[in-house]
Amino acid sequence: MRSWLVLLWCVGTFHLLAQGLQTKITDVINGDTFEFLDEEKEVVRFMLSEVDAPESGQEFSNEATSFSRKILLKKKVTIEFRGKDFFGNKLAVITLKNGSKIHDLLLEQGLAMVRERKKDPQLLKVQEVAKSSKIGVWSLDEPISPWVYRRQQSMLEAKSR
Repeated sequence: MRSWLVLLWCVGTFHLLAQGLQTKITDVINGDTFEFLDEEKEVVRFMLSEVDAPESGQEFSNEATSFSRKILLKKKVTIEFRGKDFFGNKLAVITLKNGSKIHDLLLEQGLAMVRERKKDPQLLKVQEVAKSSKIGVWSLDEPISPWVYRRQQSMLEAKSR
C-alpha cells in the first residue's frame, strides 16, 4: 500500500512540474537570474536555461537586467524547471501570461545569447535574426559571450597561495 502512495505522489509531482509552476517573480537579479517565493515563503533563485545574458560589467548587462525587470518583476508567470547546471543552479523556462517566453524576448532584443551547450535550433533561429540585424550585443564589433567574459574575469582575479 505504501509503495502505491509513493508512486501516486511521484506521478502527481511529475505532472505538476511538467505543467509548470505558476507564481510571481519577486526579484530580478540580472538579465537571466530571478527569484520567487515558494509555498513556505522561502526565496527560490533560478536562472534561465539555454540562454545567457551579459554579466555585470559587460556591455548590455544593464539593458538586459532592465528589460527582464520591466517584463517580469511582480508579474505572474509559469516556470518550468529544466534541472540544474554544473554549479547546482536551478535552470528554468519562463512563460508569460500571453504565452511568450522570456528566452525568445531576450534573444530578439540581442540581450542574451544561446548557451554553448545543447543549442536549441529554434532559439538559434531567433538569435540569428537579432545577429543579422545587429541588435543589442550583436551591434558590437566583437561581441563576447557571457561564458567567455566570466572565464576572462576569473583569470584576472588574484590567485591565493
